[in-house]
Amino acid sequence: MKKRTIFHIDVNSAYLSWEAVYRLQHGAEVDLRDIPSVVGGDEASRHGIVLAKSLPAKKYKIQTGESLFAARQKCPGLIVVPPHYALYMQCHKAMLDIFSQYSPSVQVFSIDECFLDYTNMEGIWGPPLEVAHAIRERVKKELGFTVNIGISTNKLLAKIGGDLKKPDMVHTLYPEEIPWKMWPLPVEDLYMVGRATAPKLHQLGIYTIGQLANADPELLKYKLKSFGQLIWSYANGIEESPVVNSGRPPIKGIGNSTTISFDVDNRSDACKVLLSLTETVCMRLRQAGYCARLVAVSIRANDFFHYTHQRKFYTPTDCTTDIYEMACKLFDELWKGQLIRHIGVRVSELCANDFIQLSLFEENNEKKKKLDETIDNIRMKYGSRAIFRSVFLHSGLQPVSGGVMDEDYQMMSSLL
Repeated sequence: MKKRTIFHIDVNSAYLSWEAVYRLQHGAEVDLRDIPSVVGGDEASRHGIVLAKSLPAKKYKIQTGESLFAARQKCPGLIVVPPHYALYMQCHKAMLDIFSQYSPSVQVFSIDECFLDYTNMEGIWGPPLEVAHAIRERVKKELGFTVNIGISTNKLLAKIGGDLKKPDMVHTLYPEEIPWKMWPLPVEDLYMVGRATAPKLHQLGIYTIGQLANADPELLKYKLKSFGQLIWSYANGIEESPVVNSGRPPIKGIGNSTTISFDVDNRSDACKVLLSLTETVCMRLRQAGYCARLVAVSIRANDFFHYTHQRKFYTPTDCTTDIYEMACKLFDELWKGQLIRHIGVRVSELCANDFIQLSLFEENNEKKKKLDETIDNIRMKYGSRAIFRSVFLHSGLQPVSGGVMDEDYQMMSSLL
């Protein structure tokens, strides 16, 4: 069987790069990528963590996920810019448009990462290494940001190869290159080996990927169950999952949540926040090609107690109006008058939206679907603020363009 050729393409410091490019295009004199800077939440709005950082900021040992307060202690002159998730989705779409020109099989792995199956495409575009450099240069020239590209025979090796050295680089990691390119790396650099697994491997005397690859698989299976066998296979470069032609791996749910800048004490304001969150969730749902059967609403009171409530639809839907109405009902049943600092909406039990069987007692939602589709297209082309509902006009509340994107939406799922 012919060996596959897989590219893994990863944007360098995605959120910060996209912010930097946008600001330069609109007259900024300083490139955020060249100074200690981070994309982070607004502390006044109680969103105070680092979401992305520049290379100069990394020199101060600033970590993604740490508080802005801690980051500023490490670097007093740190520049902090707020996130703009609608902009990031536009950048994501623009780079996908380029990638899809080189292969019909492009799989989204996260908002800033993709796999591209280049198998059998060499006769059209040329040798893989040359094409990878061409893609890298096109992204830099046409979109203004840089990417790393890893090339190998499977997704795992392509991903590890792309991470070997950054930024703006192309690397190969073919099976014959594993002993000198991958095995000397710390075991923590292997995909799926996280902070919980690494100490367990250290206790077994395993500190590098090579030591893991040459360890007794039965011992690993005894100590770590089936997960031990999985990471042993990964350490040996064994991984055979296909690049999913649909462009997205399977996901269990899509959600959005936000911490509000003030404590909400009335239903009207809470429902406005729910509406904004629901619009974002439903837009993502439609983009992914799914309908949802289950809707869940969560709130966190100002005493930090967390409450959730969920309910199923009889027929799965991706309609913003239907999901919002359900979210409001769930909120009414859940809320007992507490002051609210955080609200979330999540949909799950997903199914493809190409065919839905309606019951005899349900209305046809074609008009609602066309309205949702039109609004989605306008926002994707002109930005999230290009069109919004009149309820936000004099409310003092702004539509939530992004909120906190959950793990399912970012699609950091297993390669398998």
